[in-house]
Amino acid sequence: QAQLVESGGGLVQAGGSLRLSCEASGRIFSTYAMGWFRQVPGKERDFVAAIRGGLFTRYYADSVKGRFTISRDNAKNTVYLQLHSLKPEDTAVYYCAAGLIVGTKLRDPDYWGQGTQVTVSS
Repeated sequence: QAQLVESGGGLVQAGGSLRLSCEASGRIFSTYAMGWFRQVPGKERDFVAAIRGGLFTRYYADSVKGRFTISRDNAKNTVYLQLHSLKPEDTAVYYCAAGLIVGTKLRDPDYWGQGTQVTVSS
């Protein structure tokens, strides 16, 4: 049984917007910080954004600051990633993750979603 389930990826033109959603089991959502990573073929999976469960403190990769917004709805056990001003270089598979914040990133997540493709055309 999948414990993190993403949705919301798709094809969008440069400058457009998308919203990704990730629904988690209640146990995971109440225990861990939630975040997003992305990966392109042949490269490592990179941290994008994370949000703590208590104070809702948010963390972002420099490449997405000011364009992406992470949020969480504790009543729905769901974390969102709002993507604005999309660029072709944002094209990747986006993965939802749950784990602990170390420094300013979600590191070595304990749980992963299956991934959702985001493609930005120029």
